[in-house]
Amino acid sequence: MAIKPKGTVPFGPYRTWYQVTGDLQSEQPALVVVHGGPGSTHDYLKNLTQLAEHTGPVVLYDQLGNGGSTHLPDKGPDFWTPDLFADELDNLLKQLGIDDYVLFGQSWGGLLVTKFAAGRPAGLRGLVIANAPASYPLWLEEAKRLRADLPPGVNETLLRHEAAGTTDSDEYHHAMRPFYEKHVCRLKPWPRDYLASFYEVYNDPTVYYAMNGPSEFHVNGTLKDWSVTDYCPQVEVPTLLISGRYDEATPATVQPFQDLIPGDVRWEIFEESSHLPHLEEPELFQQVMRDFLGSLADGTAGGARTKETVGHGRH
Repeated sequence: MAIKPKGTVPFGPYRTWYQVTGDLQSEQPALVVVHGGPGSTHDYLKNLTQLAEHTGPVVLYDQLGNGGSTHLPDKGPDFWTPDLFADELDNLLKQLGIDDYVLFGQSWGGLLVTKFAAGRPAGLRGLVIANAPASYPLWLEEAKRLRADLPPGVNETLLRHEAAGTTDSDEYHHAMRPFYEKHVCRLKPWPRDYLASFYEVYNDPTVYYAMNGPSEFHVNGTLKDWSVTDYCPQVEVPTLLISGRYDEATPATVQPFQDLIPGDVRWEIFEESSHLPHLEEPELFQQVMRDFLGSLADGTAGGARTKETVGHGRH
């Protein structure tokens, strides 16, 4: 059966929305892009489709509960689990007939693809973990430190509303902005694609609120104690780590991936970026991705364990 460039596939009684750029029959592995959140959408990662001009096909999708996939606002926290989203990813690959692929996971998606890769699926050729912490307890430790460095009074306002349970107030949302502008997206104004995903989260916050919480830095949902450090040693494919110098996913949160994933692990730090290097430094990002995907295609990936600062040499 021919796969349409855009559509939905069944996932049990639900539907998962997807978009394919390029030819899934290509000899090059597909790049399957797993977005963050949980509870965001593919929109902010749209420019990854440009890679299809130089490498294999690129597949974007919306995880269950958001975007073009089935929305389930009445489902409680017990329904929304990492296992559910890993099963959805596995189902998508099968439904689209993808048996040779690289996974790209951004933010929460980075933890999800690590869990998935630990199962050693036969068709997985490489892994990109972008702007992701290896554990949410680490994430929260670092968020506390980053919050303390915000302009005077901002963190106090945030803490007051978090203690009072009034994180849905306009004052809390206004106080969130300095953190987001410094550690999530440094571009001004925020790009349209990022705004599209940002608004989608709050148009239906079911998943985000259940698993994460009211903001990037106040994780009080079901993921607050979750970690993928135990999965890292089971990852058997070449891995690219990506983070930004100003990223909310600080080096301390990324370090366990480099320490615990065996074999070929390369870490690129984008000097002018925070949480979205693909938008903040798109040309450098595209080149880094093309180099990594090219190394998988020509067989040169393997054996290296390096940490690099993009555009400023190695250290």
